[in-house]
Amino acid sequence: MIFRTALSIAIALTAACSGDLSESDKREQAQEYFRTTNTIIPASDEIIAFPSAPAPDSGRPLPNPDRNAYFGDLHVHTTLSFDASAFGTTASPADAYRYAQGEAITHPSGFEVQLAQPLDFYAVTDHAVFLGLINEAADTSTSISQYDFAKPYHNINESVDGGLLDLSKRSKVFYGFVSDVVISLLDGVIDNAAVNNVSKSAWSQTVEAANAAYVPGTFTTFAAYEFTSSTAARESLHRNVIFRGTERLPALPFSRFNSLNPEGLWDWMDTLRQQDIESLAIPHNSNGSNGAMFMFTDWAGNAIDQEYADQRLRNEPLVEITQVKGTSDTHPLLSKNDEWANFEIFPLRTSTRIPSDPPGSYVRNAWQRGLAIEERDAGNPYKFGVIGSSDTHTGAASLAEDNYFGKIGSFDSSPEKRGSIPASFLYGTLVKLAASEMVEKVDGENYLNFSGYKYWGASGIAGVWAEENTREAIYDALRRKETFATSGTRIKVRFFAGYDFADAQLNSLDLVKGAYQSGTTMGGTLQANGDRQPTFLTWAVADPNTAQLQRVQIIKGWLENGEHQERVYDAACSDDMSVDPQTHRCPDNGARVDLDDCSITANVGASELKTLWQDPDFIPGQEAFYYVRVLENPVCRWSTWDALRAGEAPRSDLPATIQERAWSSPIWYSALSENNNFVD
Repeated sequence: MIFRTALSIAIALTAACSGDLSESDKREQAQEYFRTTNTIIPASDEIIAFPSAPAPDSGRPLPNPDRNAYFGDLHVHTTLSFDASAFGTTASPADAYRYAQGEAITHPSGFEVQLAQPLDFYAVTDHAVFLGLINEAADTSTSISQYDFAKPYHNINESVDGGLLDLSKRSKVFYGFVSDVVISLLDGVIDNAAVNNVSKSAWSQTVEAANAAYVPGTFTTFAAYEFTSSTAARESLHRNVIFRGTERLPALPFSRFNSLNPEGLWDWMDTLRQQDIESLAIPHNSNGSNGAMFMFTDWAGNAIDQEYADQRLRNEPLVEITQVKGTSDTHPLLSKNDEWANFEIFPLRTSTRIPSDPPGSYVRNAWQRGLAIEERDAGNPYKFGVIGSSDTHTGAASLAEDNYFGKIGSFDSSPEKRGSIPASFLYGTLVKLAASEMVEKVDGENYLNFSGYKYWGASGIAGVWAEENTREAIYDALRRKETFATSGTRIKVRFFAGYDFADAQLNSLDLVKGAYQSGTTMGGTLQANGDRQPTFLTWAVADPNTAQLQRVQIIKGWLENGEHQERVYDAACSDDMSVDPQTHRCPDNGARVDLDDCSITANVGASELKTLWQDPDFIPGQEAFYYVRVLENPVCRWSTWDALRAGEAPRSDLPATIQERAWSSPIWYSALSENNNFVD
């Protein structure tokens, strides 16, 4: 992604000194060319073999047919991403995998970061565009570094002090590198082969690091990368591409250099699939797409048809519903009767200060749009499941509210830079003079306002239900959409639907086995069975290291006379309380947060919530989707922790508390014949 953080400071400082407006114009033209030209470098069709991944350990536990919950992150950037490197990140893919396994690594600002609990799987997803290129420019021993365009970037990460001048320099590096590379390509200073060779080497490094860190049965890694595209209007269309195996892979990942159009990415993935190279793409930050992610039309503006729906779902069975740049479940303007809709909303288009329009930008709305498209016999391109991930640009996912260290290195490494405490006199004065829009006054105090960091969250995590912790098992879980997302905690959530579930089964040791045998799990479609009403089984288990569970909800979406409808039902309450049959809400369980010290109410909430539920408004044959949302008791938000530790009052325009949560992939109830968009 392209951040404008402190960019106007850099422009103001450099323009005042140089007055070189023609050079500035040339850079702006290069940026515009990069944003709007569909193909800059033709895609490569070269396939290469990589050394085999480790063989499974014969002594590992046998696969569990009832499946285990595994937690991971499929959206991680390291120094090989040009933006992360510009932000001061020096962590390599190998460092990122060490971090995921519980080791401490060094943050760009010099302190150590470490997970409280290791993850089960991880994927480094560096940007394919400019992959490894800025590192080659910075390393004065390389041939790329000898070009004139590379000289301003020599040794850029030799020191990272995080001060205002350092941030100004890094903003200029970030902004300038894109322009310099594009200008050099257009002027013939460097050629496609030179760029491709660097990226090919960096891609090999990424795959080799994934293979070296893979421990089948214990810790899983994937060969992966980010396809970073957007419309000319700066509407985010970013995707992460995850490969099932690493034995044979493209020599170069398909990037924004090859096409702006995601349909071009899907064509490439389909071509690879014909060569037995399996992959899936996961869109993210739909909240910043201004409606472009989940449209009723294709890239060319034509109405979506069955062929488009099949291709999209074949290649994109999942969506990232939450991450550091906000949550994309739903929006208060789209879900006016959902009291929990206003959760970690990032209201801007990605990497801009331009508002993002909610319709077509949020996941629940996309599921509703999918029903509408399917209603006119054009397929359903939005029949996807969900995961969460972090989008960290330091190699290290920052997932805890009480230990949040930001996402992009030196730019958001302190509470002051994140805007959670008032700006110092020095920062506040200088930044306001250089770029007044980057300072805002709240409660009579000046706060820094770099790129909307105040909206960012300590999120998120991908959850899967798989037989064992191997690439094959976890990838297959992703493909069949037996996945869930959390906002950063390790909540486990099960979700099944069927016609033969009975209360007597709820406490049976064979509950899950029976649910798999007679029901449909999350990500699947339950076919209508005459007038029979389905029963839904939900089972949530709290993270023992965070707050207890408050409630489990089932959210339903359907169409009525062509209009989108939705309803939120509480299905299970903590503390032995019952759902009100009129309001469909649990009573208040009394969980509170003391904002003087962030302590929470003791002995309130549940470690586990399990129930069988039926839709009180069920209509046989009415197309609908259902998904689970699990809410914890409230805790302090990271911005409140920052303020209290600094001896400051939390700012009044940010939520003081947060209810961490999990979301399941949906189950679709359908009277239509099942359309198998993909057969593994």
